[in-house]
Amino acid sequence: MPYADWTPHRRDDGELLGWIRPEGEEWVAVDVLGRTASDPVEWLDAEAALEERGIAWLADPWMLEDEGDRPLRVRIVEATPDEEGVPGRIVVKIDDFGDMTRPATTQYTLPWPIPSRLRAPRDGDPDPREITR
Repeated sequence: MPYADWTPHRRDDGELLGWIRPEGEEWVAVDVLGRTASDPVEWLDAEAALEERGIAWLADPWMLEDEGDRPLRVRIVEATPDEEGVPGRIVVKIDDFGDMTRPATTQYTLPWPIPSRLRAPRDGDPDPREITR
């Protein structure tokens, strides 16, 4: 758990969705990448925010900047939060589009919580399925 006053929130099957942390008299939802998932709200609303967000988005493609002349399309392999003084990490790999016959792709280890250079794709990002010169 990242901080002693953060309470883990899990799905019915036990999968971690994030944490709920205090803020004044209210509560804030935080997802597994350390991003704020709600404004300060009542406890049940913070739980609902994490339930609504879920974790399916972890399987989506992401873009990693500052590793070359253009952003890299990557997939999240691991998201481990800070715990008991040990820094957490987010591990991503270059997107291999699920091709198990390819050699392993390059992995990058980033700090937790999510740094700004790891982001969701935007219009105009390079598509690695297209050959450009």
